[in-house]
Formats: sequence, C-alpha cells, structure tokens
Amino acid sequence: MKDYLNLSRMNFEMSKSQIDFISKVDNSCRNLRKFEEESYLLEKFNEKLIPEFNKIGMLGCPISKQYGGLGYDMLTYLLSIERIGEEGSSIRTFLSAHTSIGQLVLQNWGNEEQNKEYLTNTTNGKSIMGFALTEPEAGSDPASLVTEYEDCGTYFVLRGKKHWIGNGTFAKIITTYAREKGTNKISAFIVEMDSQNIETIEMKNKMGLLTVKNAEIFFNNCIIPKKNLIGLKGQGLNIAYSALIDGRLSVAAGSIGVMQDCLNEVVTYSKSRKQHGSVIAKKQLIQHHISQIAISIETSKWLVYRAGCARQKLHEYLIEFKTNNKTWISKLNRDNEIYKKLRFEADRLAAIAKFHATNTAFDCANRSIQIFGSAGYKKTSRVAKHFLDTRATTIYEGTNEVLELKIASAILGNDYSSY
Repeated sequence: MKDYLNLSRMNFEMSKSQIDFISKVDNSCRNLRKFEEESYLLEKFNEKLIPEFNKIGMLGCPISKQYGGLGYDMLTYLLSIERIGEEGSSIRTFLSAHTSIGQLVLQNWGNEEQNKEYLTNTTNGKSIMGFALTEPEAGSDPASLVTEYEDCGTYFVLRGKKHWIGNGTFAKIITTYAREKGTNKISAFIVEMDSQNIETIEMKNKMGLLTVKNAEIFFNNCIIPKKNLIGLKGQGLNIAYSALIDGRLSVAAGSIGVMQDCLNEVVTYSKSRKQHGSVIAKKQLIQHHISQIAISIETSKWLVYRAGCARQKLHEYLIEFKTNNKTWISKLNRDNEIYKKLRFEADRLAAIAKFHATNTAFDCANRSIQIFGSAGYKKTSRVAKHFLDTRATTIYEGTNEVLELKIASAILGNDYSSY
C-alpha cells in the first residue's frame, strides 16, 4: 500500500495477489449468478451466497489474519466489492452490512477480547454481522436516535427500535447504538441476537434489494453484558460516523460494478437488436447512452480508488496507534491532529465517491432500460434489477442531499454547517 501514498506512483495497477483474488471473486460470482437471479424473483435470500463466499475467504477479506481473515488492504476489498456489484446491489449490501459496517467496526474499535470472541467466527461464516443505527426518526441524522440504554451496574439494559437493518433477520451479531437514559451520550454495543427480549420482524414489500433481508429490531429491556460495550461510554456516535465512511465506500465501489454490468448488457443487446433495417448499436442516440455509461464508470473508479487509499492511510495509522498505546481509545480522541486530518480526508472523499457513483449508477441503469426498451421493463431483465436496486443506494448510508451539504461544509468550515 505504501506505493500508493506518492501521487507520482498512483497508477492503480493491480498486483498479482490482487489479480489472483479478484479472479476467485469473479468465479464465485459466476457460480452465484443463476441462483441470485432466481432468488431475486422469489424475493428470498440466496442460500448459496454464504458458503460460496466462505470458500474464497470473502467473508473476511479486509479482516486481520489473526482473526481468520485474509488481511487484504482497503483497495483490494473495494475491488472485490466492485466485481460483486455486477451481480446486483443485493449481494453487495449483504457484504456491506457484514463487513464494512459490521466486522470493521469491531476490528477498528473493539478490544482484543471482543475480537477474539466475536470477530473470529464472522470470517468463517459461522456468524453473520449486521449494523443497527437507523431508526424511524433517525436516518441521515443519527444523532437524533432515541433508542436508549440504562447502566445497571454490572450490565446495560437496552430499549428501543431500529429498522432497515441489513441481514437483520439472520445475523447472529449486530453492532447497535443507543443514548444513555437522561443524557445525550451515545454508546456502541455488541448485541448477540439470540439474547432474550429481542424481537425481529422482516421488512417486506420493498421495491428493490429483494434478496437482502432487512428487519425491524425491537429491544424490550434487552440485557447487554458490560463487556459488550464497544470503546468507551459516550463514543458511540464517533464510532458510527467512522463506520459510515466504510459503508459509503462499499456502496460506491458496488455501484461501479452495477454500471459495468449495465454496460455489458447494453453492448450485447444493442449489437443484436435490429430496428429500421440495422442493429441499434449503429444509432447515434444509443451510442450516446453507451458513452455516458462508460464515462460514468471511469469517473467513479478514480474517486472510489482515491477514497480507498485515504481510508487505508487512516487504517494504518489506527493500527499503529493501537499497538503503541495501551489507553489508545481515549488518547486517540484527545487533540490527535494526525488522526483528525486523516479521518477528515477519508470522510470527505468517501462522501464524494458515494454521491457521484450512486447518482451515476442510477442514471446508467435508467439509460440501460431505455436502450432495452420494453425488453428491459421486467424484473427478469438484469438492467431492471439494477434500476430498482440503485434507487436505494442514493438514500442509505447518508442520503445524497445530505452528502452534498457534508461536502460543502468540509470546504466552508463547521461554522457554515447547514444541518
């Protein structure tokens, strides 16, 4: 990764190790395609997904080898997510929930005991993760969440409701966020989903993402052991915002894959479909749509890769800081200018990448349906699936309207924040 820190050497050529791994990912995606398409029409989870990805280590791609992962850097992980995105945003959303905003939260912020107890089983498929932040009244503004916890001395009691939780119907572990009763302090917790006083209800009638299992989760005086507090009390919002950097990057990377699959589909179709005496690939308006898709892919790639490099620099600093400081988590947030600068840049670039890639992916899916005409207006069409799914990507992990404000305030300064 050090080679990418110098702009003059930032050519984004993949190493042999990366090529070999992406080849494995590609093979798994090909094995899954038929089953994913069938599952999508039936609106059920693709049961082949977990064992297939487990075979190649994808369930722990960026997780340290000491916890059973492959130990790949962020850019390699994003390249794998890019390829997986070609199979649809449903599969990519599963991995975003499991890895980007699930496993990476534990790896970045959990202590050694927590990582050994919980993280190890997530890399081998025995335990799937989820991330429970969103609430009915707290979406793009997580600081307004109302789920609360009470410190009862030897344990915490959790009360409240979360919704739109990816993998929520079958995840064994979720990271969740709650406000301390009577205060504005938000903390993060590891929740074992087989604990008592937890109710899970699948959210149905979605317009897209039909193989992702989203859930409403109700905490009805759920008891959380003290050892399951992530980080320090009151640092939950900081942890959540850090997780959203990784979440936005995975959405952006997957969107590149969506656009690539759209391009593959429209090129094949336009070369075979004849109208008015010739194939439609010769029509200027069709070529306009195809060129716009190609341009969107390239512009999104460089934004995502650059943001991935910035996130890797932040990761490397965090690992080094944790290794050298026993009380690292309190020192990290105490006027650590290096950390603040690295996090600011990763956060800013992730927001830009997610905003651009999701907007262009939705536009590319829309253009693709236009090229297909009536043949694209059914869910058996891959481009139709992308159209339905990409509508959600402009909403979750921070709506694109809020990300615009975030990007602007990063330029103007906090004094000009409009939210």
